[in-house]
Amino acid sequence: MSEDPIRLVTIGRILRRRWRLLAVVTVVGALVGYGISVLFPPRYTASVSVLLPGQWEERELLTQAEIATSSSVVDRVAATLGWKGVSGGELRDRVSAKATDGNIIKISGTATTPERAQQLSDRVAQEFVAFAARIAGDDTDPDAATGPEALRKKVAETNRRITDLADAADPGRTVESVQARTELEKLRTALQEAMKKLDETEGATSRAGMVVMGPAPRPTDEAPPTRTHLVAGGAVLSFLLAVVGHLAAARGNRRPRTEPEIAAALGSALLGTVDVPGERRAHRPRGRGSRAWIRRLLGVDTRWDIPTPRRSDDEAGRRIRYRRVIARLRDRLPAPRRLLVVVPDGDEIAHRAAGQLVAEAESDPVLRVVDVSASQPVVPDRDTESGALIVLSAGSWTAGELAGIAEACADGGHEVVGVVVAGAVRVRPTRSAGRPPESATLALAGRGRATGGSV
Repeated sequence: MSEDPIRLVTIGRILRRRWRLLAVVTVVGALVGYGISVLFPPRYTASVSVLLPGQWEERELLTQAEIATSSSVVDRVAATLGWKGVSGGELRDRVSAKATDGNIIKISGTATTPERAQQLSDRVAQEFVAFAARIAGDDTDPDAATGPEALRKKVAETNRRITDLADAADPGRTVESVQARTELEKLRTALQEAMKKLDETEGATSRAGMVVMGPAPRPTDEAPPTRTHLVAGGAVLSFLLAVVGHLAAARGNRRPRTEPEIAAALGSALLGTVDVPGERRAHRPRGRGSRAWIRRLLGVDTRWDIPTPRRSDDEAGRRIRYRRVIARLRDRLPAPRRLLVVVPDGDEIAHRAAGQLVAEAESDPVLRVVDVSASQPVVPDRDTESGALIVLSAGSWTAGELAGIAEACADGGHEVVGVVVAGAVRVRPTRSAGRPPESATLALAGRGRATGGSV
């Protein structure tokens, strides 16, 4: 699993075998989201639009949007509203502005109530327009709107006066008259250039006449994230984290899964693989108490990363595998043949395989089954046995645990003569194939945990 890419079948296996745990984690995440929504009060957002007349470039509109949320504007808004405990710095986090199509700056304000959100956005728009007008100089003279037109009239009157003076002067008869006409023409040219500059500046200053396009509508819905968003987000996030956690744990799992890896970890030869009709309880470790009950309730007492057992409904084929293992044992052991069958405690698949081996051996060799703890293995001292046979299922034990079992056998004076790997298979429920015979059941009834019983 650690070297395999993540496939959809892996995700499906997690959903099928861990659905109870995922459901509980999702509910917990939803409750966390609900708790966060209770801690943070709801917020409402109101928006108002400000129209900027004239021709504006995109960068200029962006600059105006930055000005609308600047401290110069927001601080004046805070002073005008006078909300208790709310400073300009806090309001700056609640105000936003962006440029939209059509030379429009959309200003939004967020507050804890719809009324305050409406007041905030309206006040920001008003202060922004006033600040822009001060920058353009529109509010320095109450008659600023009529100033340019009055200047044009004065310039026209001056031009007529210059024309009259030029006509009244002696047309070139004296030096003084020529100089006077020259000065008058220079004055006329200067006035024309001044009017040209006035026309150019008028187009620029007229752009500062911003217009607030009506008051902000009072919001009726909460601004996101709402309580529903937080609850749904907490549920989805916790569900995804649980799935990712399962995948990360599977990626980091270094348990030997193939027969050569298991044999190498035990330092012995592989005698063969056998099949055991799979049952759901075969993957459940035995245990009692509240912790074991909770594990069973959440469905975490079964391995999810074990592939689905392959289908096998041929009892004769399965028994052939056991007989081949027994034949290899007879070839390896001198007479009298006695073996200690070591099975990790909690490995139900291996226990059933050991029972089937006892039944197929028919006391040749004589097999004695013992349970050993994988975390602290203790094997009985050697008596009349010729060695130890280790039976276990694939993917259930770490390399360190397997090495510990091999060392425990060596401490007890037992030479590990071989390893048998048991795997679960599926059989048709209508057939009784795969169930160990009664002799195997009787043989397993006499096994012990550390001292075992002869069979």
